[in-house]
This record gives sequence, C-alpha cells and structure tokens, in this order.
Amino acid sequence: MRKLSELLQEADWKSEKHVPVIDALDVVGKDEIVRAAISVGREVAHPSTTAHHIDWISLYFLPEGESFPYRIGSASFDSHGASTDGADTSGVYSHHEAVFAFRTRKPGSLLAVSHCNIHGLWQSSKEIRIR
Repeated sequence: MRKLSELLQEADWKSEKHVPVIDALDVVGKDEIVRAAISVGREVAHPSTTAHHIDWISLYFLPEGESFPYRIGSASFDSHGASTDGADTSGVYSHHEAVFAFRTRKPGSLLAVSHCNIHGLWQSSKEIRIR
C-alpha cells in the first residue's frame, strides 16, 4: 500500500511547471495579515486545457514548534475549455493562481500543495519569520 507522502513530488519551480510557487513576505509583524499568492507554472507555463490542467491548490501553515499544520484555504480551478461542443471549445480557462490571507503570532512554514490531473501532487514550502 502506498502512502500519501510517497506521492508528493517537489522540484525547483524555476525548471518544473507543476510546483506551486509561494509569493509572501519573508518577515511579517505579529498579528499582521500575511498575504500569500500561490501559482503554478511561473517560469515554465503549465497548460490549462481539458486534457491537462491544475485542479486545485491548497495552502497550510505550520507554526514553529507545533506538530500539525493549519489549513489556510484551497482554490479549485474548474474551467478547462470544455463545453457541450467538446474539449477545448468554450474558450473559458481557469488560471491556476490564488491569494490567501491569514494572521499569525508565530513564525513557521507555509506549505503549498497542487494537483495536476496528469502528473499528480506537487508541494513546496516557504519560511515566514516574525519581527
């Protein structure tokens, strides 16, 4: 039996189109709103077609010293060009990017996971410090 941890892939987002890219400040004030933009395919474009697309992105925050992350939010991308006329005929395509906002009093790690309908689960992380 395979475990979920065995299925999570990672790589450098500058060379791999499936890795979620986390854009957030490195240092934030205590109780300040943290804004994190998550996208897929910044340097190498990821397609958004009926046959090949990003289904969703989820963002978690793991405070330093804690054992379990908090789920900040998820975004689903549901339009991939399909219509009653067939694949890639609608001209409407979701773009795989979302912005999440939250507050924290502790430093920790932002953890992003994305899902490609063909290439599976991809993850990345970014440290956040408190000033």
